[in-house]
Amino acid sequence: MAYGLKQQGADMLGLATALLFAQAASAVATPPPAPCADAAHAQFDFWVGDWDVYPNGSDKLVAHSRIEKLYAGCAVRENWMPLRGTGGGSLNSVDPATGRWHQEWIGSAPGRIDFDGGLVGGEMVLTGYSPYAGGGPGKAGLVRIVYTPNADGSVRQHGTASFDEGLTWQESYDFIYRPHKAGA
Repeated sequence: MAYGLKQQGADMLGLATALLFAQAASAVATPPPAPCADAAHAQFDFWVGDWDVYPNGSDKLVAHSRIEKLYAGCAVRENWMPLRGTGGGSLNSVDPATGRWHQEWIGSAPGRIDFDGGLVGGEMVLTGYSPYAGGGPGKAGLVRIVYTPNADGSVRQHGTASFDEGLTWQESYDFIYRPHKAGA
């Protein structure tokens, strides 16, 4: 009888040990979900790529732009490389508290601008305040950028400025980002 109880105890211990190992193996085999794998973090994915940039309606190349998704999908980074003039870049991310997108543009001209916004009807719309919205010091205003994915795989980036707190808007630029072609 004593031997039977010992055997039963040993069998139970073996079973418990096997269950613990199985649970540990399962925990190791199933990584936690990525922190930025939700739909909100995918809203700007249409802009990710290597691009040749043209004025809307023209075939005159004006820039190259590399847009990368980084940091486990938590950010979108732009590297703007114009053929003439100075470059710049932006870092874009979703605020988890509000679900709104934020962009910090940094360039040698006009410096730094912070934008805020989100997806509106399939377009990414970002607005910020710039002390140089009118092209130079003392010409402050709001700047709005609208990114539109096109059916042909290109992306339109349309910039406008307002000098009356958003009552009226003037066009600043209108670009089409086309997928980069080697040799372009």
